[in-house]
Amino acid sequence: MLIRYKKSFEKIAMGLLSFMPTEKDLKHLQQTMKSYEEDKGRQLYLWKHEEDIIGAIGVLHIDEETIEIQHISVNPSHRHQGVGKKMVLALKEQNKGKSFIPSKHTEAFIEHCSEEGEPFKE
Repeated sequence: MLIRYKKSFEKIAMGLLSFMPTEKDLKHLQQTMKSYEEDKGRQLYLWKHEEDIIGAIGVLHIDEETIEIQHISVNPSHRHQGVGKKMVLALKEQNKGKSFIPSKHTEAFIEHCSEEGEPFKE
């Protein structure tokens, strides 16, 4: 289930985002978290499976019709189970009619999912 990020989830969200190659540096990761908390155009969502939070997906609203997927990360013990795909599909379901584009950091994942026949691209 996709849930919106809250400050009380900060440590788990930082842990998940730290798996992204661009977020290895602590200062950069802290800046990223601050941008999700303060910038109204950015939103961070977490994926809850049973009682555990196992994934994170962060987006930037480019304009009224376009959303860029900037971060997508899954706990390593839950990878290769379709969690990333489920997060993207749930996000698309919540934002019907909007176009989704990958960032340069999420492009490879989105392309991989599209090759597998998932409806990621409009």
